[in-house]
Amino acid sequence: MSNEISDPTAASGAADNEGRRPERLLSRRQLTARRRRDSFTRNWGMFKANKQAMVGLGILVFFTVVAFLSPLLVSADAIDPAAASGPPNSPPSANYWLGTDSFGRSVLSLLIVGSRVSLLVGVTATIGAVLIGATVGLVSGYYGGTRIDTVLGTLTDWFLVIPWLVLAIVMAAILGPTLFNVILVIAVTSWAMTARIVRAQTLSVRRRPFIERARALGASDWSIITHHVLPNVFPVIFAQAVLTVAVAILSETTLAILGLGDPTAISWGRIIEEAFNAGSMANGYWWWMIPPGIAIICVTLAVTMCGYALEEIFNPKLRRRH
Repeated sequence: MSNEISDPTAASGAADNEGRRPERLLSRRQLTARRRRDSFTRNWGMFKANKQAMVGLGILVFFTVVAFLSPLLVSADAIDPAAASGPPNSPPSANYWLGTDSFGRSVLSLLIVGSRVSLLVGVTATIGAVLIGATVGLVSGYYGGTRIDTVLGTLTDWFLVIPWLVLAIVMAAILGPTLFNVILVIAVTSWAMTARIVRAQTLSVRRRPFIERARALGASDWSIITHHVLPNVFPVIFAQAVLTVAVAILSETTLAILGLGDPTAISWGRIIEEAFNAGSMANGYWWWMIPPGIAIICVTLAVTMCGYALEEIFNPKLRRRH
């Protein structure tokens, strides 16, 4: 059997009057790559048409650029309590746009440096949570109705029912307050919803004719899951991953405020925790606590807007409602 497929657009004439073959032929790999490019172009066009999504994307790009450039924008001495030279607890001024903390450090500098850790924890923890949730959801959905599905479904329900904060506090207290442990705790406590959504989508995909055809041709379960089920479920996984970033950032903030974050890493949550312990609101040092809170709200809102837009693009049922 030939491994080439005619390009439907370039060979619209199929064959001319003399019965010649189309001039342009595409291999299966080239045709697949072209379809993916067309799909990306189409989805990007729908994403750009969503004003809220573009606003959210702009906010995310801004904070991402700030996080990457933070080592160039802020020196190590500017956030070192021993090297700080500013007046302690100074309100916003021309020299310190967002004021200073009790050590005399610029709150703006702390925000810039904290963006790097907060976004790093959010993205890394999301990758871990999505990997766990997608794996559990794919296996559970593919083997739906079996003992494997029962065990994985029970485990998922347990993580959904138990208060995540209680579990996160216990795990963080046992593992210790390091950045890696914070990421691990958030990933372990945030995967259940992804698993539930992926399982539901997998149950729908596995009943489609091409899955039965692949199974009849002797394809293994691993091959069917990785080559047939996963590509059809991936858009849902991607949309859920974007939404999970907001959850991860809020989780890191919560753990930091409770004193369970990494004490050596400056994040937005740790800035709020230090301001709270210093009695910033009681003493009227509002500029110390409010800016990191606003930054967290902006990033969380931006991620949520992008996530909902992607969910609407990848879910035809949601598109038909608008």
